Amino acid sequence: MKISIAAIPVLALCTSGLAVAEPIGEVDTVFKLIGPDHKIVVDAYDDPKVSGVTCYVSRAKTGGITGAIGLAEDKAEASIACRQTGVIAFPKPLAQQEEVMNERISLLFKKLRVVRMVDKGRNTLVYLTYSDRVIEGSPQNSVTAVPVDRATPIPVR
Repeated sequence: MKISIAAIPVLALCTSGLAVAEPIGEVDTVFKLIGPDHKIVVDAYDDPKVSGVTCYVSRAKTGGITGAIGLAEDKAEASIACRQTGVIAFPKPLAQQEEVMNERISLLFKKLRVVRMVDKGRNTLVYLTYSDRVIEGSPQNSVTAVPVDRATPIPVR
């Protein structure tokens, strides 16, 4: 069986266990005469290891010519809100802390990340979003929590 070179990144993403973005909407913030406008985008990410939880992440997306060709460096600021969107279930025990999503926001060095943490004492899932660089991390971050009914204890490995 032959796999095309173009299919390799898609296969890697599908087998990585990370959440995949579903675009929800966007608003323009700065008009650009040439290229797309600067905007704020909102994406939804279903937690791949917790059914019934969706995280909504808003972030800036740089437009203009550099944004259009993928060379722009997006701002390191993001906001997150995770909500129960169905019956919460855990097919397998969760790690105490685990990356749920990451997305490149500059050509080489910066990624936007979402990490899930388990607050076992409060039976709550805590989600943190932040950006990192190879050289230095960003103090810009946002946190949200999804309480889980005590009748459904969160299994932690």
